[in-house]
Amino acid sequence: MAVSDGTRDGQALCPHRLVLEHVTSRWGVLVLIRLLERPHRFGELRRAIGRVSEKMLTQTLQTLERDGLVHRDAQPVIPPRVDYSLTGLGREAAEQVRALAQWTERRMDAVLDARRAYDEAREARSRAS
Repeated sequence: MAVSDGTRDGQALCPHRLVLEHVTSRWGVLVLIRLLERPHRFGELRRAIGRVSEKMLTQTLQTLERDGLVHRDAQPVIPPRVDYSLTGLGREAAEQVRALAQWTERRMDAVLDARRAYDEAREARSRAS
């Protein structure tokens, strides 16, 4: 998720759609939910999220900062210290995304049942052909 000018494959995206993509991206969701707990330094955020490259986390944070959702606080100390936290707007978005994540956890059994039923019906149709 690079900082973008709003185009993808030569087609302009609606501004709200672009923000929705940023907020609901694979790493955007995890960053927002993690920052709801408290501010994090880059390294601890990366460890807390897991399996995200430094480059992807940097791009995600820059994108969310550009959208006004994340605040980057660089302190002039040695070694450098940078903390990331949510803005008011970011907190609103993060609460919405967290609610969706919690719903998926609560309803995972129903999703698995639906997948099983779908796969069984598809397999039965395939055998009948």
